[in-house]
Amino acid sequence: MTEQKISPVPSHRKKNFYRICMVSDYFCPNTGGVESHIYHLAECLVQRGHRIVIVTHHYEGRRGIRYLSNGLKIYYLPFVILFSQCVIPSLLSTLPAARYILQHEKIEILHSHSSLSTLAQEFMFHANLIGVRTVFTDHSLFGFADMASIAGNKMLECSLVHCNRVICVSHTGKENTVLRSSFPSERVYVIPNALDTHHFTPDPSQRCSSKINIVIACRLTYRKGIDLLARVIPRICNQHADVDFIIAGDGPMRILLEEVRESGYLQERVKIVGNIPHNKIRQILVLGNIFLNTSLTEAFCMTILEAASCGMFSSLHVVATRVGGVPEVLPKDLITLADVSVDDIVLVLGKVINQCRAGLQLEPWKVHRRIVGMYSWTNVAKRTERVYMDAVQDERDSYASIFAKHLSKGFLFGILMCIFVFLDLLFLIFLRICDSTKK
Repeated sequence: MTEQKISPVPSHRKKNFYRICMVSDYFCPNTGGVESHIYHLAECLVQRGHRIVIVTHHYEGRRGIRYLSNGLKIYYLPFVILFSQCVIPSLLSTLPAARYILQHEKIEILHSHSSLSTLAQEFMFHANLIGVRTVFTDHSLFGFADMASIAGNKMLECSLVHCNRVICVSHTGKENTVLRSSFPSERVYVIPNALDTHHFTPDPSQRCSSKINIVIACRLTYRKGIDLLARVIPRICNQHADVDFIIAGDGPMRILLEEVRESGYLQERVKIVGNIPHNKIRQILVLGNIFLNTSLTEAFCMTILEAASCGMFSSLHVVATRVGGVPEVLPKDLITLADVSVDDIVLVLGKVINQCRAGLQLEPWKVHRRIVGMYSWTNVAKRTERVYMDAVQDERDSYASIFAKHLSKGFLFGILMCIFVFLDLLFLIFLRICDSTKK
């Protein structure tokens, strides 16, 4: 049944370079924190001598294999998209593509990103059975009470049976992932996000002196607190005549913001610019005096870092909800936290607006230099390499231990997953026979 045998990497091999495949439903041309993380991490690893291949589903106008100028090779696979930019869960249908890419590219480590990504979890499932070492980065926080979270947590628990090491982007995220998945905490690493500080630089000349601009940049979804934002906007506009909103992003809750804008006759004060390519988001951030994040849950907010690096706010001039790993992102003098309630967000925003009017702000380049000193993709890449070194030295799980691990996750669900493992192994044998016949 074995597709390929991969023995533990000997000690003299630790400093060698690896052939790595990164997989997620979220990648360019889509925009977001996960997309940015994968791109910059992969770019930095290429510069350090590793061979990187990225796998995602197709996007409009992008199918097949693409090469980027920085040496990245991307597979845009033609899978059907179901919801929220994720492919339809099918498991067996992704096996031929996974097997071909892993063997054709001679992949040693598969690195999946995001627990919301179907493609990432399915490729991790296949790679482990083929014999490739697997690493998973969890970018999100989830609850435990509602049915959607319970189902998602159970799927994550079963997916991580096929994982060697897990990376979380904050300490809060690590606690959340360990609780959700029952994954051994000693095999979970905390490596925060970083950003390209050479791109996100200040430009104070872009700000309007007569207006205070509040910038929001995120996916317009429930998890990002858009329902809170829809109630905050009219109250702030009524209380402060010199405040405008600039909203960058798109999503299913955009229509709610448009309804609020229309009903309050705020067309001149609330601009919804839609989805902005990541390489142009700086042009929006430098327009702002205040950056607002209203997320209901957040493991690590990349856009807060990008806004800080642009020097768009002083001490107290970034407002974010006190959730998840957000308090870990910036020092206390660069961020003001609010409770997850409309009243508290409005109250905190009012105080920050008054600070802006009084001109109490830090020098933008000083803020930028502080961010440069705190967050570096080179440092993230070095720490990720350490995780890869640990992963490749793990003994490969026997099929018996994989079945036993699944059965330990619950009788009925465990049996179901064991059936999927068995079918996957049969399909691998079938594909191998087909290859032998062709040869």
